[in-house]
Amino acid sequence: MIRGGKSFVSSPPAFSNDAKKLLVCTGNTVSVFSTDTGLQVADLEGHTALVTSVIVVPSSTPANALLCYCWTTSLDGTIKYWDFSVPELIKTVDIQLPVYSMVIPSFLGRQSENSETQPDTYAYISVEDTKTEQNKQRNLRGQIRKCNLSKSRLVRGAILSETKKPEKITISSNGKYFGVHEKRKIRIWEVPTKDGKNIGHRNIKLTHTKNLSCIAFHPTDRIVAAGDATGRILVWRGFGDKTFADKDLENEKVSKDEDDKPGVRGEGDADSCTTWHWHSSEVKVLYFSSDGAYLFSGGKEGVLVGWQLDTGKKKFLPRIGTPLLSFTSSPDSSLSSISCADNRIHILKMPRMEILKSISGIKLPTPVPDMFRGSCNDFVFDRTAGLVAVRTENYCIQFYSLFDDREISEVQVCERNHQPSDDVTMILNLVALSFDGSVMCTVETRMAEEGIGGFVTLKFWDRRSQNNDYNLSTIIYEPHRDAGVSAVAFHPTRCMAASASYGGDFKVWVSNHDIQPKDKLIQRTRWACHAVGSYQKKPMTAAAFSNDGSVLAVAAETVVTLWDPEKNVLVAVIGSTREPIGNLSFIGDSGFLASASHGANPQLSVWDMSKLSVSWSYKLHVEAIASSDKDSHFAVLVLPEPSKAEVATSHNADGAILLFNAGEPVATASWFVTKAKGGGLAFIQSRSLDDNMDENENPGSVLLAYVNGDHEYAIFNPHDLEMQERKVRHTDSVSSLEVTGQSGYASIYGKLPEFKLNAIEASTEAVTPSERPWETIFSGPSHSLPPLTKLCSAFLESLLEKRSGDGLVK
Repeated sequence: MIRGGKSFVSSPPAFSNDAKKLLVCTGNTVSVFSTDTGLQVADLEGHTALVTSVIVVPSSTPANALLCYCWTTSLDGTIKYWDFSVPELIKTVDIQLPVYSMVIPSFLGRQSENSETQPDTYAYISVEDTKTEQNKQRNLRGQIRKCNLSKSRLVRGAILSETKKPEKITISSNGKYFGVHEKRKIRIWEVPTKDGKNIGHRNIKLTHTKNLSCIAFHPTDRIVAAGDATGRILVWRGFGDKTFADKDLENEKVSKDEDDKPGVRGEGDADSCTTWHWHSSEVKVLYFSSDGAYLFSGGKEGVLVGWQLDTGKKKFLPRIGTPLLSFTSSPDSSLSSISCADNRIHILKMPRMEILKSISGIKLPTPVPDMFRGSCNDFVFDRTAGLVAVRTENYCIQFYSLFDDREISEVQVCERNHQPSDDVTMILNLVALSFDGSVMCTVETRMAEEGIGGFVTLKFWDRRSQNNDYNLSTIIYEPHRDAGVSAVAFHPTRCMAASASYGGDFKVWVSNHDIQPKDKLIQRTRWACHAVGSYQKKPMTAAAFSNDGSVLAVAAETVVTLWDPEKNVLVAVIGSTREPIGNLSFIGDSGFLASASHGANPQLSVWDMSKLSVSWSYKLHVEAIASSDKDSHFAVLVLPEPSKAEVATSHNADGAILLFNAGEPVATASWFVTKAKGGGLAFIQSRSLDDNMDENENPGSVLLAYVNGDHEYAIFNPHDLEMQERKVRHTDSVSSLEVTGQSGYASIYGKLPEFKLNAIEASTEAVTPSERPWETIFSGPSHSLPPLTKLCSAFLESLLEKRSGDGLVK
């Protein structure tokens, strides 16, 4: 079994000491990426639940910059210490409480290393209290606690704060202060100079009138910034002058009167509070530059804003195209990263805020308006190439390799800028791929504004190369008049497709590749309507071609109509279900057709095409159907009944995959799965010479792929009863691409361009004079001009009038 599709942005990443690697929390593991190539090079596996934070142990001297140690926390209640260069697990601290966040002040405080005995390393962690019944009754599940990492235990009685839920801890870059935000208040603690077991922690509170979303500390001064839910940024200067003044005599200031604290609310311990406002919605990202001159902010607009702290002037990195979630700096002040809501991490060149490299995971599910919830598919499979095409929020189609667990390409379906507004004006409804993946069809709907301007667009795309770059070939506006498109299906062998509509008809489309003679060269592919069909004006809700392409099945609400796609002749009408049919799938060459109807009385039915009658059926809530092309097996993803949903979640499963043989009503195998709502299935071909295959697996054998509602996936052999989980080998594909350190000229100016000898030889060819040489004689580069003697004579000759033998001027 191969797993993948984890979120890269569930927690902020961390840079290695040499800034050449980026450690990313991906589900239960930590993935190590190269910042040069953007490819994964290693995994840290050992946690059994979601990893919530990763902290790299800093090097004390430049000579130790190659040290690769880190701490990780997880919801499994453990804190682990790793050497990620191997990678190898060194130590585990079991605190038996889910850990949501952790900071280690001593890593930032630059403690002296000359002493013979090093002090214990203390961490401050945000945990969920799952044991104390009194806190459960008070609805206080979050705690800020202190942990001795050196002795692998919690400090007894050291509970700094209790909150309604676990909060993220933010620490200053000098390690002197850390804090959390809860609703409309910020709580800041001072880290003792000599941290120990029984040392108290002074703290202050700052309040605001709106709910706060993030905070950031200035690297050198007592300045804290916070963003709120309305898009405002508040900057408190001189916080803790009364409470923390005796602890920092160098920055001690004269305390001001209560009336001389502009912008500070209540009894907040700060000199002043100023407000900046540019963002139109919640601020999710705040971070000070290493020198403290700039404050970076970001949010739902998909724009990174750099504020000059003294003047308030702004600079922007626009058109990121997705909301921002976190900002991470590196030991190399010229590199930083931003995590985005589309499961992508951008490596930035600072301070220019230029994107150098992107690390892309599978795109996360996008919200769908209620009116389109039943007519949208989030993803489709390219079964021959082992890819999944995912619909994204910024109107793109992402092609993601299930075997390599990485992005292959991205196709922009419609050119539209990212809109932070909640008012959606356009939606990408459907995506369909041909059997070999060479043609893609998309359906997009522009919603009407005040009843004006709404229309549906059907587009066909051709793949021009093997790297999944698609070019738009045909645009069809309003393919079914004013009705929406419910389904698109491709012919298995020909350039033919069928689209069904809620308006009561279906259309068969053919390409000019399928019409023109093969000996005639076609410059551009175009699609045109070949036939139109309908049945009793009923809405057409699903469509599928048979395995040989001779039959087109179209669901007309509760019945299945069978058509000859070439002659557009109705062959037969079979079945009658109680609810509209939403899925159709021919099961290989077995002569069976599977259908699934949705609604109050759902039903899975298998139809015998030789008898034109139902073979067997079950009352099941079917989310997806997948059929094998090579045999008579098919798989269905089913959801529990609403009345039994709570029982199903008791063992962390909310769905099941059932494997059937078409002729038998008893499932041959079953698997319980999680996050089944919105999931999908497909039988895909295993790759030849694939490193991830078992020894007893034949190249080209059929595997079953399951993608859940969060776009996490698993690939396994459905006929293998003893499945063992295998991971993708990233090192083989990265070793040839890994960039070594540059030195000398290349480190300053970059690599020199490669010179091609054939290009130089082509440029030195003799220039052939034309009949009108004065028009082209001086065009082109100077080194290509002929010698001056030849150039001068040709130019002067072009200015003189030539006389023929009879004395006439030509």
